Amino acid sequence: MGVREKNNVVVTGVPGAPPMLLAHGFGCDQNLWRLVAPTLAQRFRVVLFDHVGAGGSDTSAWTAQRYSDLGSYAQDILDLCAELDLREVILVGHSVSAMIAVLAANREPEWFAKLVLLTPSPCYIDDGDYRGGFSRADIDELLESLESNYLGWSATMAPVIMGNPERPELGGELTDSFCRTDPQIARVFARATFLSDNRDDLSQVTVPTLIIQTSHDVIAPTEVGAFVHDRIPASELVTLDAVGHCPQLSAPELTAAAIIEFAGR
Repeated sequence: MGVREKNNVVVTGVPGAPPMLLAHGFGCDQNLWRLVAPTLAQRFRVVLFDHVGAGGSDTSAWTAQRYSDLGSYAQDILDLCAELDLREVILVGHSVSAMIAVLAANREPEWFAKLVLLTPSPCYIDDGDYRGGFSRADIDELLESLESNYLGWSATMAPVIMGNPERPELGGELTDSFCRTDPQIARVFARATFLSDNRDDLSQVTVPTLIIQTSHDVIAPTEVGAFVHDRIPASELVTLDAVGHCPQLSAPELTAAAIIEFAGR
């Protein structure tokens, strides 16, 4: 099976322009880029895809053993770059895919020109002076709730993750996206996401990197963005005047502008 079919690859934008690869987060698929992709496609060759197990990907390629850690998702990105012969890629990773992007760039940096990490978190669990936003008990409770009643968890958590309670349609869209994901796949990906610790990987990044955070994000607090910025050499940090963990939906114009300003240099 080729990567195009496995990952439901869609290519838009300017032929011959620098390639920009958009990697979605947990419980999502490439559809959540739809408000920023057309703007990015005016300047770049935009490559959209679904992680295995999400969206229109071939779920027959998913196994719990392979996708129980983020490294396998990073390898899929490298395979995608190789099969499509993408060079000097601008890799944009949202949420957990920000750390997947870091792993891919550390493993084979020659594919990548720049990284854009959108609302990243290298570790969700508080540890000493590090504030990830959650205690281990919080994460254990979150995973237990997800495993016992995934649809109920989705309906409760998606609006919290999205923020912007005055715009309930956004939380509803994320809820719908979560609910489209196979619960078994979601459980495995959730454990890989929320129990990961990629703090030590940040200092190994050699690719020019932009970190984009929002002014209030319950999943990745501003302290986390500052930590990522401090650990990745010569990185840049932009804080959007926006709320929530998915600014590509809640503040698409600001998000697209920040990506274009950095990627277009």
